[in-house]
Amino acid sequence: MNNNKKEQERAELHRTIWNIANDLRGSVDGWDFKQYVLGILFYRYISENITTYINKGEWESGKTEFDYAKIPDNEADAAREDLVKTKGFFILPSELFVNVCARAKNDENLNETLEHVFKNIEASAQGTASEDNFKGLFDDIDVNSNKLGRTVTERNEKLTKILNSVAEMKLGDYKGNTIDAFGDAYEFLMGMYASNAGKSGGEYYTPQEVSELLTRITLVGKTEVNKVYDPACGSGSLLLKFAKILGKENVRQGFFGQEINLTTYNLCRINMFLHDIDYDKFDIALGDTLINPLHWDDEPFEAIVSNPPYSIKWKGDSNPILINDPRFSPAGVLAPKSKADLAFIMHSLSWLATNGTAAIVCFPGVLYRGGAERKIRQYLIDNNYIDCIIQLPDNLFFGTSIATCIMVLKKSKKDNRTLFIDASKEFVKVTNNNKLTEDNIDSILETYIARENKPFVSGLVPNSEIAEKDYNLSVSAYVEKEDTREIVDIVALNAEIDKIVAREQVLRDEIAKIISEIEAGK
Repeated sequence: MNNNKKEQERAELHRTIWNIANDLRGSVDGWDFKQYVLGILFYRYISENITTYINKGEWESGKTEFDYAKIPDNEADAAREDLVKTKGFFILPSELFVNVCARAKNDENLNETLEHVFKNIEASAQGTASEDNFKGLFDDIDVNSNKLGRTVTERNEKLTKILNSVAEMKLGDYKGNTIDAFGDAYEFLMGMYASNAGKSGGEYYTPQEVSELLTRITLVGKTEVNKVYDPACGSGSLLLKFAKILGKENVRQGFFGQEINLTTYNLCRINMFLHDIDYDKFDIALGDTLINPLHWDDEPFEAIVSNPPYSIKWKGDSNPILINDPRFSPAGVLAPKSKADLAFIMHSLSWLATNGTAAIVCFPGVLYRGGAERKIRQYLIDNNYIDCIIQLPDNLFFGTSIATCIMVLKKSKKDNRTLFIDASKEFVKVTNNNKLTEDNIDSILETYIARENKPFVSGLVPNSEIAEKDYNLSVSAYVEKEDTREIVDIVALNAEIDKIVAREQVLRDEIAKIISEIEAGK
């Protein structure tokens, strides 16, 4: 029953979001429009979050009629300092989503009102422990953009429409929903726009099923972890899978990530809040992870997951300092300047805890290319850091049809062997993309946990054999492809042909007899 209710709630939510998208189609580009909807959704979330928190405290003290949204601003302001310490931010009653939304239709300066409110929310955290988590969060919601309309009136009409539409989303009490309503809305929006935005969308989004597989790989044998990390965290979907699978309370010290793109960095922080992760339980940094990693004081991490950008350029050996960087120096060589893939691998390995696991999506070329990449693979194999290579099906990701793979890293393996898994057939076809089902994920995990040779599926290979094959890590080199061609019995086939030939001769003789009789009758 609960499951059915959950699906009904989710379906209703998705319908509402689709209606907003259709209503605004043509006026704001999808990927840009997403910024407005997610930003306003976040605004509604934190408004309801702080209102629920204050009301609960007042109701428990006996003031059952109290409603924070209805009290004067000057009365509320007295609690500002305590609320910022607890929640990380403060919103005046008059600036709550519900009140701004109610006034929107008659507010000729709605764009200015929203701009003022967003600045005040950010300012409330200034100079406090939560400042970094709130700073610039609303930067991508340009209320004066021509994309919303050519005139102030047109822009305000559009903003009113978005406010009302977000208000109509049946999110209920953010604590009381069967589904994680705010988080679910976020993920649906991201998936919807990623699928329609090609590469630009894919930069920000890893399909939920892939996120789940990566997360569950790192959690084999564990019910809790100290902290989780993603060096190229995008919108944060990979990190948040840990909260869903383990429960956020079982990620003891929180969620850590770094993102180079400013817009995506903001999306990630918003995503954390929308999934009810408190400001003191996440640390998302802005910057280039390879050149300027910003979590030196937080490593090592017990669980690392990532889907870094494929084969991007980086400074590599053009920066003489990097070869001495403790993350890269053990391999004795840097990843090529044109292909940073293995730089992300080396970075993740360096920051991985002794008892930890890293699961990273890789471009297939890193498994077999020569030069510096071969030397890095040699370092990884000779030091027994690669636990498993998993070949995924093609066409899983938005923006690319390439069949990617997962590299699993460990620092404390029990043997000197590497597991290779061919999971290329573990998918179902959904519209233009392939998708991992729950059964597919379970099947891959079972193979990973079993850690044994299984014809056409997996191979547990001694590292010495990998060395003999010049450190080629392609799954196809160690797991034979099943020959699905029909086996033909030659003897039976020849017998069948003989029968056909004999029958053919009988028919020819009968036809000849008929023709002779016809000719004789003339």
